[in-house]
Amino acid sequence: MHLKPQLLRSLALGAVMLGMAAPHSQAQTPDKKTAISLFGSGYQYKGNYGSYFWDWSNTNGGPGISFNRYLTSGLDLGLQFGYAELKGNQPTNAQNVFKTNVVHGNLAFKLKLNNGWALKEDAVIQPYLTIAPGLAYLSRESTYRGVTSDRNSTAFDLFGAAGINFRLSDGVGLFIQTGQHIPFGANIDGDLVRDENRIDDRYLQHSAGLTFAFGKMKDEDKDGVSDKKDKCPGTPAGVAVDPTGCPLDKDGDTVPDYQDKCPDEKGVVALEGCPDRDGDGVRDADDKCPDTPGKAELGGCPDADGDAVIDQNDKCPGTPAGVAVDASGCPLDKDADGVPDYQDRCPDRPGPASNKGCPEVKAETKKRLSEATKFINFEFNKAVLLPSSYPTLKDLAAVMAEYPDYTLSIAGHTDSKGADNYNLRLSDDRAASARTYMLSQAVPAERIVSHGFGETKPIADNATAAGQAQNRRVEFDLYLTGDPNAAEVKYGAAPTIAPEPVKAAPVKKAPAKKAPARKAPAKKAPAKRK
Repeated sequence: MHLKPQLLRSLALGAVMLGMAAPHSQAQTPDKKTAISLFGSGYQYKGNYGSYFWDWSNTNGGPGISFNRYLTSGLDLGLQFGYAELKGNQPTNAQNVFKTNVVHGNLAFKLKLNNGWALKEDAVIQPYLTIAPGLAYLSRESTYRGVTSDRNSTAFDLFGAAGINFRLSDGVGLFIQTGQHIPFGANIDGDLVRDENRIDDRYLQHSAGLTFAFGKMKDEDKDGVSDKKDKCPGTPAGVAVDPTGCPLDKDGDTVPDYQDKCPDEKGVVALEGCPDRDGDGVRDADDKCPDTPGKAELGGCPDADGDAVIDQNDKCPGTPAGVAVDASGCPLDKDADGVPDYQDRCPDRPGPASNKGCPEVKAETKKRLSEATKFINFEFNKAVLLPSSYPTLKDLAAVMAEYPDYTLSIAGHTDSKGADNYNLRLSDDRAASARTYMLSQAVPAERIVSHGFGETKPIADNATAAGQAQNRRVEFDLYLTGDPNAAEVKYGAAPTIAPEPVKAAPVKKAPAKKAPARKAPAKKAPAKRK
């Protein structure tokens, strides 16, 4: 059987084109370790009658089969069988002709160059070298110098080849290779004159064929990528993966498409793969202010003063933290007096800012307070109110009801007669007595403060009886609750009352002899003091 040169060239070209058109295929793999190859070969003789190497007009064809086993990424082991009928004649003597049937079997060691050093194991083009010792059975029919010389023989055959495998699919490959057989001591052409080296006759074998790999790869997560190659084992069922077994990630944001809420836009892991260009933790699709960092609870918009009104709608930026505001971001002003509630001492009653947002005390009321001191009287030298004082104190209780945001200061004073501490105690008791009566008129205790100043703050000359009468007084002053005590603002802190001295127990003396009694001089009655 002769193969035309054009046919062999077309076969080789077709093999290359098929290999280039199959970028994701592979025949024998670590997962499919056993393979079978079917191929056709062209054989070219070289011997005593001449050399037909690379002479396509003198090529003899034949079929072949091989069985292969994957060992490592760089080595396969195979068993190859081939058949050919070699024919030829001696050019100088046409009577010397031969026809030899050759059956060869070889144990092939395939050295793969796609072992990760120069090319990846799953490369599309996979070059290799083969060394294959074996046996060749030759059945020759020949005529040499007019004498028939038929013979059957067996020879040790050494085969070496180089080839390229092209991946077509997962488990199918196409290969082309060329190698030389050296059957030691074989006489292919029947020429009886032999060389001493016993390699007179040899032949080339040019092959092209298909390799089919068998076996079931281990794929625990069933994503179509074997466990050995799977860089992302445990991928959920049904998830599309890349050739390494990892879930697809079209936008390259490290969030796989099956978990990516924005698979076509590069985003951040914390937002399930969605973009956040202002970096405020709110995905752009939900961010009302996508170019300005803001707060999640405000739709991603900023709120510099933290009043829960976004800056672009805030008519009062810079409001202090914690201050209640209205929808425009301005502090609340319930009484609409122009003083915001957080600065307003009287948020429920309008008043000027000069009085901290509280109603001012009317001039008429101030006059009532000033004149009230004239109508507060006590029993002589005591802190007991005279009934004539009650109407005035009741009137002051009404004033307190009219001004609920104020506190009343009651300050007691005396003239300079008597001991200082006695006067101080008396003034304090009288102020307290007035306070006690007002408490009985339903004025809250926390809104009345009383102090005694004794004789320390006279308003008239104590050298005269009229001056002393003016100095014996009880004063009433209103001041905003929380402000300093009005009396202390006028007079300073009230003096401290010293404790009364403890009287010593009388010392018992021995009875003495009675002296004649003498009449004691008469004592003067004490003068009236206050």
